[in-house]
Amino acid sequence: MPAPFQTESQSAAIETHLLGLIDHPRCLALQQRLVDEIGGRNDGQIALLLCEHPNLITVGRAGSAADLALGSDLLTNHRLETRWIGRGGGCVVHTPGQLAIYPIVPLAWHHFSVGEYLDRLQTGILNALDEIGIRGHLRPGRHGIWGRTGQLVALGVAVRNWVSYHGAFINVCPTMGLFRLVRTDPLESTRMSCLVAERGQAVRMTAVRSAIVRHLAEALGCPRCHMHTGHPLLARGAGFPKNAPVVDE
Repeated sequence: MPAPFQTESQSAAIETHLLGLIDHPRCLALQQRLVDEIGGRNDGQIALLLCEHPNLITVGRAGSAADLALGSDLLTNHRLETRWIGRGGGCVVHTPGQLAIYPIVPLAWHHFSVGEYLDRLQTGILNALDEIGIRGHLRPGRHGIWGRTGQLVALGVAVRNWVSYHGAFINVCPTMGLFRLVRTDPLESTRMSCLVAERGQAVRMTAVRSAIVRHLAEALGCPRCHMHTGHPLLARGAGFPKNAPVVDE
């Protein structure tokens, strides 16, 4: 297990919001609102959004049309939405059974460089996987987490005004057929896998979520963590209609 990080930001708290199954555009709109809100605070508070998304492909700055199986009937007939968005990383399939992890972190307040933040994010996820009995590993010069059956976690982070958003995606127990439609790592053709295949038995989403919350709080140097179901900004009338149009920088 990687050694814990040291940080001076011991007074900050993580507010964790369990959003359930939520449309990607609606979740991204919430992240962008939280970037502005957290960037204006002076207490270092971190928001952590945990959710799943309906079927969708997103393409980050390192991805391209060449990474998509454009001959697929699902794509040629536009039955599976594809969105180009302003995050790092390549193509990612989103589907129920995949845990999306979105930490909204004021990097300057915590004295994190972007590189250190990515290291902490990956370390927290690695330690969470280790807790549930899955030994993941990193690859030099790459972002993501691999196991013996393939890539288990994809990373795709963005930073605006020194506040992070987007994040990481753990394949817990999704139906894997859609993952054949994309090449997630644009530098090599390693297939995507999932925790169920890696462990060879059932893996509970609730156990993964709990481990992620604990170990990300530790990796980001925040001893206090508060759990919430939903988010008040998603309430009706708060400006987040379903399928809200989003401009992602």
